Amino acid sequence: MKDGPNIVAIAALIGDHARAEVLTALMSGMALTATELAEIAGVTRQTISSHMTKLLEAGLVEVEAQGRHRYFRLANEDVAQLLESLMNVAFRSGAVRLRSSPREPALRKARVCYNHLAGELGVLVYEQLLQAGCLTIGEQGMALTPHGRQAVQGLGIAAESLKPSHRPLCRHCLDWSERRHHLAGVLGAVLLRQFEALDWAKRQKDSRVMAFSASGEQSLRCWLASLSAQVPEMV
Repeated sequence: MKDGPNIVAIAALIGDHARAEVLTALMSGMALTATELAEIAGVTRQTISSHMTKLLEAGLVEVEAQGRHRYFRLANEDVAQLLESLMNVAFRSGAVRLRSSPREPALRKARVCYNHLAGELGVLVYEQLLQAGCLTIGEQGMALTPHGRQAVQGLGIAAESLKPSHRPLCRHCLDWSERRHHLAGVLGAVLLRQFEALDWAKRQKDSRVMAFSASGEQSLRCWLASLSAQVPEMV
C-alpha cells in the first residue's frame, strides 16, 4: 500500500552524516550560525549552505536573520520529538558514541532536549510531579492539576505562562539514556527556564549538558520533595 505521507525524503535528509550532526547540535535548543554548524559537522561553509537549504525546504529547521548573520534552529517541537525518538532507537541498537566520552556522565545526569530537561534529573522531575498529583494522565492525555499549578507558580512561574496554546501544556517524552519518561511540552520548557533563572543550573558551552550546581540540585530535590508533603487529600 502507498497511502499516507512518504517518509523517504525526510529519512534521507536525516540519514546524511553532516545533516544528522547539525540536527543533533540543534537539539540544544540554541540558534547556531552556518559557520558554527559547519565546524560541528566537519564540512566547509559552501557544503553546509547546501545542507541547510535542504533542511529549510523540508521544514526541519528555520532561520532568523540578525544583522549580517543567519541563525538556524529546529523548526518546532515535532522535529525535536522525532530526533529524540531516533536517539532512543540508536541507543537500543548500541549506536552510542558517549561511552568513552568524559561528558557522558554529565550528559546522562541532566541535558537539554530541545527546550526541556532530560536525563536523570529530567526523569526525576516528571516522576515526582506525577507522584505528587501535580500531573494526571487520562483519556485526553496529560494535564496539570490545580495542585500542580499552585506548585509551579510557587516556584515563581507566572500563571500566564501556563495558558492554553496550540502546543500541549504537558506531555511526556521517552528519555534515551534513562529509558523512562521526562517532561516536555510548554510546562517542561518553562520549568527549565525557571531552573536557569533561579541559578540552579547552567547550560555548558557547545554542549547539551545542563550543569546543576550542588546547591541547585539540592534545591530542586527539596522542591520536589515538598510537593508530596503538600498533596491535597482528594488528589
